[in-house]
Amino acid sequence: MLSRIHPIAGALGLTTILTFWLATVATEIFGSKQAVTTVKQAVPWGLPLLVLALALTGASGFRLAGKASHPIIAAKKRRMPFIAGNGLLVLIPSAITLDVLAERGDFGIVFYSVQAVEIMAGAVNIVLMSLNIRDGLRLTGRRGGDKTESAGNSATSAEGQWDSSRLG
Repeated sequence: MLSRIHPIAGALGLTTILTFWLATVATEIFGSKQAVTTVKQAVPWGLPLLVLALALTGASGFRLAGKASHPIIAAKKRRMPFIAGNGLLVLIPSAITLDVLAERGDFGIVFYSVQAVEIMAGAVNIVLMSLNIRDGLRLTGRRGGDKTESAGNSATSAEGQWDSSRLG
């Protein structure tokens, strides 16, 4: 079950952030102030879905990995605190702040400063989450790579190593 939840939740999380990011950039470049306001007001409504998807991704990933010490798993685990911290400390507060400012019609220096931070932080999370998805595909053998590094050649999870059969 976890082997199905993890990739679906990860893909949903990445898709949600990509949607927010692309809508923000597109409306800033091509849209009116009303379009920007609409996007800034819509993003907070999508935050519960994003938080749930990322929480499920993180929890299922840690559960699937267990005590494994495979280098790819270690890399994924190192990225997760940055993804979560960026989301909780930068992206969510930025989304709420931008919603409030757009509602007021306050498109001054504060709005565009927060917007710039949000766009950069969103891009960082998109890159980090994409790397985690790439590495997950490598672990499951669904993406090419050095076969000697593949998860299928690792010891069992009972020995503290990755067990690719746990991914289904």
